[in-house]
Amino acid sequence: MRLEEFCISNFRNIIDSGWIKATDVTAFVGQNEAGKSNLFEALYCLHPFVETRYNPDEDWPVDDWKGKKNCNGMRVSQAYFEFDEGEAEALFEFATEVVTEEGSSELEAEIATPPDGLRLFAHRNYGYDTGFDLHDREGNAIEVSDLGLSKDKVLEWAGERVPRFVLIQDYEFSGAQVELNELKKRLDEAGGKRHKLSTDDQTILIILDLAEIDLDDFVEKGSSAEGRTLRQFDKRAASAYLTQQFQKLWKQKKVKFDIDVDGPTLNIFAEDEAIGFPVRLNRRSTGFRWYVSFAWKFTHASEGDFENCTILLEEPGIHLHYSGQRDLLGVFEDLSATNTVMYTTHLSSMVDQANPERVRIIETDGGHHLRVTHGVVSSQAAPMAVIESALGLTPDLSGMLGNRKVLIVEGGTDALIISKLSGLLTRSGRVGMSDHIYMWPAQTSTKVPMYAAFAIGQLWDAGVLLDADNAGHQAREKIKDMNLKDYAAQTGHEFRVLMLDKAAGVKKTDVAIEDLFPDEWFLECVNRAYGLALRLEV
Repeated sequence: MRLEEFCISNFRNIIDSGWIKATDVTAFVGQNEAGKSNLFEALYCLHPFVETRYNPDEDWPVDDWKGKKNCNGMRVSQAYFEFDEGEAEALFEFATEVVTEEGSSELEAEIATPPDGLRLFAHRNYGYDTGFDLHDREGNAIEVSDLGLSKDKVLEWAGERVPRFVLIQDYEFSGAQVELNELKKRLDEAGGKRHKLSTDDQTILIILDLAEIDLDDFVEKGSSAEGRTLRQFDKRAASAYLTQQFQKLWKQKKVKFDIDVDGPTLNIFAEDEAIGFPVRLNRRSTGFRWYVSFAWKFTHASEGDFENCTILLEEPGIHLHYSGQRDLLGVFEDLSATNTVMYTTHLSSMVDQANPERVRIIETDGGHHLRVTHGVVSSQAAPMAVIESALGLTPDLSGMLGNRKVLIVEGGTDALIISKLSGLLTRSGRVGMSDHIYMWPAQTSTKVPMYAAFAIGQLWDAGVLLDADNAGHQAREKIKDMNLKDYAAQTGHEFRVLMLDKAAGVKKTDVAIEDLFPDEWFLECVNRAYGLALRLEV
């Protein structure tokens, strides 16, 4: 089951976010204080990994403070989840009402077939737990009793099967040594409520949880020689498990972890396989410790399975080198096979140019309320700076493009050849490329849709020229799915997608820019360059 779309309202600076469509991986781009954190925190409460509730004293919008007295029962979060194959049938099998007669055993119940377009609707209000209902594709509620289902059974099934939300905000983890007896004391003083502890303390407790080590038991074992021996087995098992889980998410090199306990003191060592020498975790880079924190927190939240979660990450990768950030995007891609990944960012390197449909711009209206835009265009400068940087635009280039018509081509070679051909045509008195058209290389065909979406959002007249190969056809289909032509028409602008074979009248298959020239011309170039006399064989 996957999150399909969601809406947040009546939460801090969010009056009404509108319905926000989720993709397997979704990037929320926006400036600080725009409300990205508020959006994630409100959504997290819908079905959290660690139970939490909305607090009107902190969460009700400050500019509607008088309305707080009537907030109980007001809607905050709502979402639609799409059933995976077989899940709707499983729900019906589990929740079908069983008819019984007085004094008799349960009878066999006839299980109905789920209607087409069935979706699971989740909602949570101030003062209430999360509720689950069934809706059709148009958003109309369906009475579960009309389907022969038990309301309580539907709630039970949904509570267990709907993906848990995992919110990871604070990645700070010093990796410094910890006195376990003092940690136990701080946890007891907090009444066992971990969220009241520091991030470091919470992370250490997560490490113990992953190793299935009870803190009270672990501290007690340290009081005797036999207990300390048993504790060594515990910490070795924990070290091996943490190493295994971390390596699933860290792609740059192999690292082994060792949890060392001496008396009440716990230290964590990290050893690079290539070096073979352990180093205390607090001496590793901030970026590495960020990744350690993320990997172990997600392992904990998903119970080590890395599946059936909706992962909410705030500013991931901010401490990583560029190559580490690109690796992290690859990790998100892998995780999206079994999870939904959503993250906030203001880093251009964390925007995947090949997938513009995954971008959501977070901005504020005049009253500082959050507003969400699907796509890669914003009316505000801060989020647009991220997108423009991701596309390699400088302010000067952006201004120049704004005054021209744009032809987006796959790469620099395409732009060079078309420019040269246009010059030759013009000098021979024939029609060449108009001076009003600017050719914009997109580096690869996979990035063309991102460039096209940006151009349309900037209200430019734009066209796209694609090779007639598999990659070109895939880019055309993505542009079609994004409805870019309709968006351009709504603002009275032109947008066309040209496939090179039809545009140039070339009859070959898999036509690329080089196929504008006949085979004989290439053969003549080769013969002239190498002094050969090759001929085409029919």
